[in-house]
Amino acid sequence: MSKRIVILGGGYGGLICARTVRTHLSSQQAAITIVNRHPEHQIVTELHRLAAGNVSQHAVSLPLDRLLKRKNIDVKIGDVSSIDIQGGKVRMDSGDSCEYDVLVLALGSETNYFGIPGLKENSFSLKSVADANRIHAHLEQQILQFKMMGDSSDATFVVGGGGLSGVELIGEFADELPGICRRHGVSFEVVGLYLIEAMPTILPMFPPHLVQRAISSLEARGVKFLLGCPVTGMRDKAVTLKDGSAIKTGTFVWTGGVKGNPLVAGCGIEVERGRAKVNPYLQSVSHPSVFLAGDCAVVKDYNGRPYPPSAQLALQMGRRVGENVAAAVQGKRMKTFHPQLGGTLASLGRKDGIGTIGKRGITLKGTTASVMKKASNVRYLSSINGLFSLLP
Repeated sequence: MSKRIVILGGGYGGLICARTVRTHLSSQQAAITIVNRHPEHQIVTELHRLAAGNVSQHAVSLPLDRLLKRKNIDVKIGDVSSIDIQGGKVRMDSGDSCEYDVLVLALGSETNYFGIPGLKENSFSLKSVADANRIHAHLEQQILQFKMMGDSSDATFVVGGGGLSGVELIGEFADELPGICRRHGVSFEVVGLYLIEAMPTILPMFPPHLVQRAISSLEARGVKFLLGCPVTGMRDKAVTLKDGSAIKTGTFVWTGGVKGNPLVAGCGIEVERGRAKVNPYLQSVSHPSVFLAGDCAVVKDYNGRPYPPSAQLALQMGRRVGENVAAAVQGKRMKTFHPQLGGTLASLGRKDGIGTIGKRGITLKGTTASVMKKASNVRYLSSINGLFSLLP
């Protein structure tokens, strides 16, 4: 009898899992359903470019039905309202439901505002194509507003968080805002660009000399860094900091933290700080019929430290979960998960970047790193039959 496999989430982990399961199981062996909030698979590692207007939506938002064409995988679009672990059923806001024999949770993470007053209500996040489009439209609107009213806060753009998302976004702002200003007859000299980070440095995953390279590159294009300055609030067009200072701004994008998906945390499986605990096969430690991929699960290294969430990790988890789901259905031995992380690349704008690659941590900077980052995106698109997104 055909097994019912339901995959929640069409991001990196969910999409790769669905394709991998179907590679190993025929339609007679398994009926696969993927449930996603959007009809598209979104390339979230490129959202900073969309937010600044450096790439089209077509390039970062790929229709799931096209990516899964001829895979005989059912795609359901909508929000999940509840997960009944005991009853083996997923309910959606639309009233639809999916019953399953095997469930894969690949729901990603959500923005963590850490209870900072006014932050959620008065800032932008960057977790989806819709978020990126809102930010881009807002940039244009703010420059026009400054031209009409002359309020410097309208020409001040602030990013909170010095991780990959925040640094890559401020790099795109530094590259694209001069052009936006020229189109509207505004001098870029009046624009203020700030990156705020609570820790004493940015990009902790990189060695110090590359971090300094990133800071120097961005400072040369007008970015001001406020390091060791936790955000304490956001109200009345002002970001307040722990040292008592404030920045008046009409644009604050918060990239300073993520947390586990509340659907996963509240469905009844065992969690650790809101993220699912998994065994070496990426099954829930409390419910073996539930597998997990991506940011909604916590995976630890040999020293017991959690791996930081990343697209690279989600992809590898999705592939291993797909293989293990197929093995479980066929009664075969499953394989343990040992991530092989090939390095990290950070864009600092259109033609600049930094990176470390390989087990030896070979360092890259400048155009070489930028080209490598673009190449990694092309390689991923090729693996999911998504190269059509690069065509005009």
